[in-house]
Amino acid sequence: MAASTVIIGGGLAGAKAAEALRERGFDGTVVLVGAEAHLPYERPPLSKGYLNGSAERDSVFVFDEDWYGEHNVTLRTGVTAQRIDRDAKQVRLSDGTSVAYDKIVLATGSRARRFPGDPDVAYLRTLDDSEALHQRLGRGHSVLIVGAGWIGLEAAAAALTLGSEVTVVEPAAVPLEKVLGTEQGAVIAELHRSHGVDLRLGTAVESVGNGSVTIAGGERLTADAVLVGIGAEPNVELARDAGLAVSNGIDVDAGLHTSDRDIVAVGDIANHDHPIFGRIRVEHWANALNQPAVAVANLLGIEQAYTRLPYFYTDQYEFGMEYRGYAAGDDQLVVRGSVADLEYLAFWLSDGVVRAGMNVNVWDQGDEIAALIESQRRVDPARLADPAVELADL
Repeated sequence: MAASTVIIGGGLAGAKAAEALRERGFDGTVVLVGAEAHLPYERPPLSKGYLNGSAERDSVFVFDEDWYGEHNVTLRTGVTAQRIDRDAKQVRLSDGTSVAYDKIVLATGSRARRFPGDPDVAYLRTLDDSEALHQRLGRGHSVLIVGAGWIGLEAAAAALTLGSEVTVVEPAAVPLEKVLGTEQGAVIAELHRSHGVDLRLGTAVESVGNGSVTIAGGERLTADAVLVGIGAEPNVELARDAGLAVSNGIDVDAGLHTSDRDIVAVGDIANHDHPIFGRIRVEHWANALNQPAVAVANLLGIEQAYTRLPYFYTDQYEFGMEYRGYAAGDDQLVVRGSVADLEYLAFWLSDGVVRAGMNVNVWDQGDEIAALIESQRRVDPARLADPAVELADL
């Protein structure tokens, strides 16, 4: 068994890797390196409950501080890993020290994509970002959000809940068009407009600055705060500099091994070979939660493959949903249930095979949706749309 495992990344994936090592009986040295000064924490609350004030600060942390001591995990927070020396088996840190390793878990996550020119605006990626933005929300305050992706829309919902005036600018015709397609994107648009969001769709942004956004045609929009939510970029530089295979993220096999068998990669950075969808990289919480257990098992010589379906969820006003699978927005859409009442299932099909499914305010169908996707069997769209037909009978 390896004498030393270094986990690089102080988020959910890093903490779950440490937990998996100890649960697997690894009794060697475990060092967790995190760039932020905080204990490892989860990111979904940053744009949901913690941002709108309904969740306590302690709820975002994966484990309390005592857990790390009780499990003999050495935390090196507030420092970054600057270089992996694969020949010397050393990780060099930003404070000038080095840590020896036998195995490495890379869990470096993603960073917010910046607007060109890096203007003085807010982003929502870290705990500090969420706390700073929360202070600028509330009655009598306004926020202007660039980007109607998941982060932008969840932040809009949180801001409205706190009483802020909200404007969202998005160049696409509907929110989330690439993921959900035109029809479901229109449902999201109507949801936000019905709650009072000034949603500017099909609107290109020419420039952003502290308190203002200039849109196509020269109109200048102003607000107390400007939040840019235009996606994320995987932190792969450390892996690339170490000579690991990198394309759309860090290339890993079915067991999450990188091109170096002593190094695994998990979470946002893992460009994973999935048994159904092929090579995909998914920037969602479920991968950070579930991939570390499989990656650690493989590091310890217990062969496993990561086969879970991609999964994410959102809560925006009365719209609560879960999404499983991996589809393109232009795949065939089939809906069963009432979209008007926001109680329905949506499915995306390619050549008659269900690639993804979404349950909106329907909470007892998740396992059946997953089983249908995993079966990869062709289905009749008319029967799929019929609530009288059990999903298991398709």
